[in-house]
Amino acid sequence: MAAPLGHDENYVRRALEVFIHVGLLAMLAAACLFILRPFIPLIAWGIIIAIAIYPGYRKLQGVLGGRTRLAAVICTLFLLTLLIVPLALLTGSLVEGVHSLTARLREGTLVIPSPPPRLESWPIVGGPIKHAWEQASTNLSTVLKTFAPQIKAFIPRLLAATAGIGVGALQWVLSIIVAGVLLGNAAGGAKIARSLANRLFGEKGPEFEQLAGSTIRSITTGIIGVAFIQSVFAGVGFLVAGLPGAGLWAAMFLVAAILQLGVVVLVPAVIYMFAIASTTNAVIFLVWCLIVGVMDNILKPLFLGRGVAVPMVVVFLGAIGGFVAIGPIGLFVGAIVLAVGYKLLLAWMEMNAKTSPEMVERGSPAVQAVRSAS
Repeated sequence: MAAPLGHDENYVRRALEVFIHVGLLAMLAAACLFILRPFIPLIAWGIIIAIAIYPGYRKLQGVLGGRTRLAAVICTLFLLTLLIVPLALLTGSLVEGVHSLTARLREGTLVIPSPPPRLESWPIVGGPIKHAWEQASTNLSTVLKTFAPQIKAFIPRLLAATAGIGVGALQWVLSIIVAGVLLGNAAGGAKIARSLANRLFGEKGPEFEQLAGSTIRSITTGIIGVAFIQSVFAGVGFLVAGLPGAGLWAAMFLVAAILQLGVVVLVPAVIYMFAIASTTNAVIFLVWCLIVGVMDNILKPLFLGRGVAVPMVVVFLGAIGGFVAIGPIGLFVGAIVLAVGYKLLLAWMEMNAKTSPEMVERGSPAVQAVRSAS
């Protein structure tokens, strides 16, 4: 029997109204995101920093007798000190080194020592390196003129990278301030996060809320914290060995260690030490670098995945994959997404395992249709 014409018209009208409402909501959400786009990285990093240091904030709050705002201010100042002091020291070292190098080049007093005799015995790379080194040590001005086009092309990139570092440092400062504001209003933030988790995941909302927080803290200690510890030990080795620009080497090692590529920075440093230092000192430096390189194999199992209800490999793959996909913030976003996806997969498998015996006992829909027909 055909449906009445009025019923079809009401159905089309309701569907059109729903479509218009959904479209308006989508446009409103897109407009909000477009307006907030400059602030999204600051807010995201502020939330991540606040969640990462929240346990320490709670302990400090207890020591201060429950004074939330004072605890938030102290945490903010502490984080700003951790960021600004090393950055200022590194910047001062770089500026002083560049100024000294420029002055010596202008005065013609820059002298490059002759290459060590054993350099030529290195396989494959020994000959070309020795030849280039000899040219630079005997006639530096000629070498600079030869590579002048490459140097001129590299300078704008260097300036752009320097500007990017400055903008990144400012962003970190503002993110720490945002984190301090969030810590000062932790109760309200926790209520909003809980409501959002319940809205998205229903009765499993508190579980996934806790999972997100523990994953962020795990990444902070297991990847960034371990990389920072390795960088401190590597920096001490660079300073003791007398490596030029030890602070810059340590900063490069920190970035590479977060990417799990710390050995890429250690290998050139070891090669340089074998080229300029005595064999004994170079071997000692090599042993120290080996200790620094394998340190993460001991520390990561202790910190990464700690307190997270998912395997360590899930957190690790999510963090590294997220970093490669969307940059530094992907360390946290990737790990959270993969951890939540893993838990949802387990929940779906458990639900399927519970319903399968019942389906086997009753039979599939096709089997039931055959039984009813017979």
